[in-house]
Amino acid sequence: MNPPDTPDRPAASPIGSFDAQRIEDAFSLMGPKWTTWSVMTMAQEGGPMRVRDVAARLPFVSEQLVGKRLAAMHADGLVTRTDKRHGAPYRLSALGESLRHVHRTLAEWSRNYLSPSAMAEAERVEDAVQRLRLRHSTAMIQVLDAGGPMRFVHIAEGVGLDHAFTRHRLLRLQADGLVTRAGPRHGDPYVLTDAGRELGPVYATVEYWSAPLATRWTPSSPVPVATAQRTHSAIPLGSDGARTAAALRRSAAVPSALFSHASQPPPRVPTAVAAQSTPGRVR
Repeated sequence: MNPPDTPDRPAASPIGSFDAQRIEDAFSLMGPKWTTWSVMTMAQEGGPMRVRDVAARLPFVSEQLVGKRLAAMHADGLVTRTDKRHGAPYRLSALGESLRHVHRTLAEWSRNYLSPSAMAEAERVEDAVQRLRLRHSTAMIQVLDAGGPMRFVHIAEGVGLDHAFTRHRLLRLQADGLVTRAGPRHGDPYVLTDAGRELGPVYATVEYWSAPLATRWTPSSPVPVATAQRTHSAIPLGSDGARTAAALRRSAAVPSALFSHASQPPPRVPTAVAAQSTPGRVR
């Protein structure tokens, strides 16, 4: 039985009902590398943090890079500063705080459909965002959901893109485990994998989260989703072999205990640092 809808769990809707441009704008805001780690670190702390404090919790990122990331997050409205002095602490804005709902949904989707293996929650979320943030990927997934299996030329027509770009984007979606071929032969039509077909709750949560940002972006009409007849029925949505496996790669250098909620091996960081990195309730 599905849980009831709540303010942080919007009602599930068909994939094609969402504004692809708005969703991709939202992913571009949360997508730059280390944004998720920074947000979760600050949420775990629960109060203002200076750049050096955030960097101390992320020993695999330089303090200079953390400073640049927080400055960009400030410009995007994800964090605020207590005052305008140089070195003043940052804290999450209301928009940044509300990302926890998006992170939870992305983590659940990743765990259920991409990689059930243990990894740091921030790493899992950031990996999910990287798979979903590319321009026109959302529209392609919507087209395939509405009319797949489809050949790439028909997908290109459905989203209004040239054939070369469409082929390149489909290869990336295959590598990321969202799209696969309907059969083993070259030229077989494309279909969504289970991970691709179950993106409705993710899109709903991201679109709901981005509502306060709507006035900051130039309004755009949803990308039209082509309605097509399914040419193959009852085709199993399997993984795409080596490409999907490659897409599930992760760095062994990342301390997997940070922001994790499952039994994890000890983090490969100094004891003093690891003591500051105890799991918090971020989901």
